[in-house]
Amino acid sequence: MAVKIRLRRMGQKKAPFYRVVVADSRCPRDGRFIEEIGYYNPMTNPAEVKIDAEKAKNWLNNGAQPTETVKSLLKKSEII
Repeated sequence: MAVKIRLRRMGQKKAPFYRVVVADSRCPRDGRFIEEIGYYNPMTNPAEVKIDAEKAKNWLNNGAQPTETVKSLLKKSEII
């Protein structure tokens, strides 16, 4: 089972809000997930990012692959 750390879109039309989740790569974007580890709100100025560092590091050590966007969020949060 390939596990990815990716964004799950929430919020209304033209007002996105994302949750950072750990999910099986075969599941749809907004479908089933294993664990929620944080959120990302691009609508605020500056963008609000809150990620649980311990959970993220644990999943990365267990082999979960972050997507490009999540990787940049993790770098901004100084987790990677």
